[in-house]
Amino acid sequence: MKVLFADDSVLILDRLQEMICKHKHVEIVGALKNGNDTLSAILNLNPDLVIVDINMPGLSGLEVLHEIRKVNKTLKIIILTFFAIDSYKKIAIREGADYFFSKVDDFEKVSSVVAEMLLSERNNTIN
Repeated sequence: MKVLFADDSVLILDRLQEMICKHKHVEIVGALKNGNDTLSAILNLNPDLVIVDINMPGLSGLEVLHEIRKVNKTLKIIILTFFAIDSYKKIAIREGADYFFSKVDDFEKVSSVVAEMLLSERNNTIN
């Protein structure tokens, strides 16, 4: 499974890398710091999962989500934020985010989503 993540915080990028690398059969195809590069990378690298910060330089995570959903309805997208307020969550879900996680309260859920996706992928291969 190919995973791409984007956040303007090096600390968050490092934590995501540590968390994601624990899973077998995961390839990290990008760790980016701005929305413009993220959008280009998604279009060029065709990841299976994108984890994107809601607030980044260039395009915001919500703008990246909006643009991607115009061309790809099935890509799994997790929005991360320190600002997990209901209005942001409603916008993210309306725009097509599969998950909306607080970096403070829900960060570890990212690993669970990766594990679920890998299990689903494995089950689809067996059947």
